[in-house]
Amino acid sequence: MINMAIKKLIQYGRNKGLIEEADYYYAVNQILDVLKLCEYEEPDGEVEDIDLEAVLKEMLDYACEQGLLEEDSITYRDLFDTRLMNCLMPRPSEVEKKFWDLYHNQSPLAATGYYYKLAQDSDYIRSYRIKKDMRWITSTKYGDLDITVNLSKPEKDPKAIAAAKLAKQSGYPKCLLCMENEGYTGRTNHPARNNHRIIRLNMNQNQWGFQYSPYVYYNEHCIVFNGQHIPMKIERDTFVKLFDFVKQFPHYFLGSNADLPIVGGSILSHDHFQGGNYDFAMAKANIEASYEMEGYEGVQAGIVRWPMSVLRTRSENPDDLISLGEKVLNAWRTYTDEESFVLAETDGQPHNTITPIARKKDGMYELDLVLRNNITTEDCPLGFYHPHSELHHIKKENIGLIEVMGLAVLPSRLKEELNLLADYILTGKDISSNEIIVKHDDWVKNFLPNYDTVTADNIEDILKKEVGLVFERVLEDSGVYKCCEEGRRGFHRFLTSVGFVPVSQ
Repeated sequence: MINMAIKKLIQYGRNKGLIEEADYYYAVNQILDVLKLCEYEEPDGEVEDIDLEAVLKEMLDYACEQGLLEEDSITYRDLFDTRLMNCLMPRPSEVEKKFWDLYHNQSPLAATGYYYKLAQDSDYIRSYRIKKDMRWITSTKYGDLDITVNLSKPEKDPKAIAAAKLAKQSGYPKCLLCMENEGYTGRTNHPARNNHRIIRLNMNQNQWGFQYSPYVYYNEHCIVFNGQHIPMKIERDTFVKLFDFVKQFPHYFLGSNADLPIVGGSILSHDHFQGGNYDFAMAKANIEASYEMEGYEGVQAGIVRWPMSVLRTRSENPDDLISLGEKVLNAWRTYTDEESFVLAETDGQPHNTITPIARKKDGMYELDLVLRNNITTEDCPLGFYHPHSELHHIKKENIGLIEVMGLAVLPSRLKEELNLLADYILTGKDISSNEIIVKHDDWVKNFLPNYDTVTADNIEDILKKEVGLVFERVLEDSGVYKCCEEGRRGFHRFLTSVGFVPVSQ
């Protein structure tokens, strides 16, 4: 039956436009090489409605039976099926040529549409896994927050983990974001990237790479990374790069994680940004207090009604936003306000940094500057402006760019835990008696009295709503200046120290 599986995979490649008729024998022979076969006889009959996941499973099962995989596990299967998909892939230069042809002859939207489809059709984005993610929206006082429980990133099995520890440590590629990943076979401690293709861009007069995230937390979730393996740093040039990208792709936003541990929430060793074609709740949030500054008459500025501390600046001229952003960043780096528990540094360790996000909206450029501080205390060793301990049963990880904008990326463990909680609540069992969900006991006891009736029909919606409300509190904990009178006074003190003046309403 392996010949039929090969036929299906070849036909899939033709259906998706990955290969042309002239590529037929070449693609067959490449697949035969991966499968260690010397001949192929095409089976009779037409193939329709090809399920890529099912076809790859057939081929992987065959590979396991033939001893072509070191272990029958998700790690080794992913390494192998990526090699199979690469047999259908165009060369990087072909992908780039088509991308830029579409960009110049049609539109940036057409170019990214082609590239995003390629990432999905090539199985670089495993769409059948992404569909397994839990996703919902929770309405809060700050708007509709996006909640996701990430189930698409496979967990390594114990044997693969052990093999990765024993594997020779390689400096190639230096990290998951390096250019050298394009076409890389992978290993137990580094994912396969045979079917990975990168678009090269010019930003701030340097080469950068543009790709999509294989885990797609939101529509067209892209990563833009420096062509050189250099650490992240938030500075004036950061704002220049963000707008260089937005000017090229005005339908995308682009933002950066902060450049300090705890508030960074990302790979700090390689300079990179994240973006995409999506409107987050933070982008939709209104200005609650407007400001202006002498010398920047063309810039609108204001505090955003958002649990994180966000200064939004808007202008038709991105150069003004870059200049003003630098001014705010430099001021915040050294700003201390003990009354608001904002300390620029302790024992020589800097604490203040910024998470910036750039976009174009309604003909105006926008630069959101999210004030971050990574100070720790005895009571909050993971960070004072970080989810506090009573919320760790839902979210303990760092709050990075994606969460800052209003999308919760929650751990996969929650799927099982929420199912167990639903059962225990409906049957009246003692949550504290189960070691898997005992951490949720106090949380459930606090919110359950708010509901008159809890049934099998509404328990899932109740739990999802309450998880979303926990994320709302996570964002509030992470905000330097809280959404209260005292917090807004502190935010106002900082802005006036920079030179901003409130605009009378």
